[in-house]
Amino acid sequence: MDWKLFASTFLTIFVAEIGDKTQFAALAVASQAKSIIPVWLGVVLGLAVAGTLGVVFGKYLSTYINPNIMRYMASAAFFIMGTLILLRRG
Repeated sequence: MDWKLFASTFLTIFVAEIGDKTQFAALAVASQAKSIIPVWLGVVLGLAVAGTLGVVFGKYLSTYINPNIMRYMASAAFFIMGTLILLRRG
């Protein structure tokens, strides 16, 4: 196992998810729940399935699109989304 790849992926996802709308949604649901276990399981499984889809789809796309081009496309998509969000607030 490539531990350096694992660590960089974990840290990237962890930092990206801090303060994300998913975390706030989990906070809101947990604040109304009697037990946090079902909320925790739902969050973990939901993020796991979403992450799995991203990994599988990314691996599939890499057979058709150069990974370097995919990285630029992802960067452009984040830039466009961020710009649109900023323009809506203005």
